[in-house]
Amino acid sequence: MVGRSKKLEKYRPASESFEIEEFPFYWVARLNALYSNEMEKTLKPMNMDISRWRVAMLLRIHGELSISDIAEHALAKRPTITKIVYRMREEGLVSVEPSETDGRVTMVELTEQGHEKIHAILEGTQKMFAKAFKGFTEPQIQKSTQLLQRYFENLSED
Repeated sequence: MVGRSKKLEKYRPASESFEIEEFPFYWVARLNALYSNEMEKTLKPMNMDISRWRVAMLLRIHGELSISDIAEHALAKRPTITKIVYRMREEGLVSVEPSETDGRVTMVELTEQGHEKIHAILEGTQKMFAKAFKGFTEPQIQKSTQLLQRYFENLSED
């Protein structure tokens, strides 16, 4: 067990043998920043931003969601998601209604215009995603997704 922990020292930032370019979170942070920049450049001409894109994609995938559910999926604060949702409502992209079962809960759903907008955006982002996945096989993409999910689950534990 001592040999294993010694090998893992280079992944601990507090260690003398830490190697930043071997640190997964260094690459996750760089990838996220680059992805965000590329998406902003791609989305801007379509009058969209990453925040509204995330909300719209969640609604496209899940159908109707509460503001709390959107915030949970997006790892964002509820007041932030509320502002985004109401902006999207003003743009005609979503409808906002109280829940039929609990009036305190606000439900959100894409409108027809919202579905059309997200369809156009999906068309417009194809090149960027093709570029990102270039040279990867399906098993490699699946494995990287599994590993990222495991990091997420580990950090989500209480």
